[in-house]
Amino acid sequence: MNQILHVTTFRIIALCSFLLAGWIPVPHAHSQHNVPPEDLANVGITEKLGEYVSGDIRLVNEKGEVVVLEKYLNNGRPLMLAMVYFECPMLCNLILQGMMKGVGELSWQPGREYDILVVSISPTETPELAMANKQMYLDRLGNHEASDGIHFLTGTEEQVRRLGDQVGFYYQWNEQTQEYMHGSTLIFLSETGRVSRYLHGIDYPELMLRNALSDAAQGRIGSPIDRIVLYCFQYDAAAGSYVPVAVNIMKLGGAVTLLVLGVFLGFFFLRERKSGNSNPRQVSA
Repeated sequence: MNQILHVTTFRIIALCSFLLAGWIPVPHAHSQHNVPPEDLANVGITEKLGEYVSGDIRLVNEKGEVVVLEKYLNNGRPLMLAMVYFECPMLCNLILQGMMKGVGELSWQPGREYDILVVSISPTETPELAMANKQMYLDRLGNHEASDGIHFLTGTEEQVRRLGDQVGFYYQWNEQTQEYMHGSTLIFLSETGRVSRYLHGIDYPELMLRNALSDAAQGRIGSPIDRIVLYCFQYDAAAGSYVPVAVNIMKLGGAVTLLVLGVFLGFFFLRERKSGNSNPRQVSA
């Protein structure tokens, strides 16, 4: 009996430890235990809002074809960029899972309203590995029609570093852990390659993705209702997410109130006028 209680207690403690660990923010990709401070100094994310990426950066798509970044620019669609690596033991999978979950909730279609670029930061990864990961995440998304708008790319150390430097994504290989240290974020680019937004972390709710894509597209995508909803939220650079804007919400609420009041008064006025016309006064001789 004591042994059973001991095992049960151990499992409860282990579960609580696991759940608690999930609430602790992780600044980089993996455990930084015994990592020299000088290595950590080269890892992180510096927001470079307003900067442009170079169209001549050479990458390799999942089909093994050499492409330049220009291929994905100036197509009338904003870009969602994730810099990860496919053999990452944990964080990169969480980033991509969170991204695909949010994408699956969006009514907008990759390849139609926007494009997704998933770029490996590891120069040893191959197009075959990129294709396998693309198929896996398309299966999870459950929408293979989005294939033309989702691109899994690899590249040389020099070319991927160029892209990382231009968007402020800095990463470092750690010999001790045999893993890359890196941050977790999605980066949004306009169709011309201008850095527009960053969403940090591993959870990307549909509304945040919609806001970031709409900002990157400068309001050119989404229905009028989408734009009304997005009017109530604003990007908070410190938090790396979108937060409600009380002033805009009150303005929108006031406008709706005035509209409803105007419709009601108009209806009341028309009814009174109709009632008056149907009961004309008797004129005595």
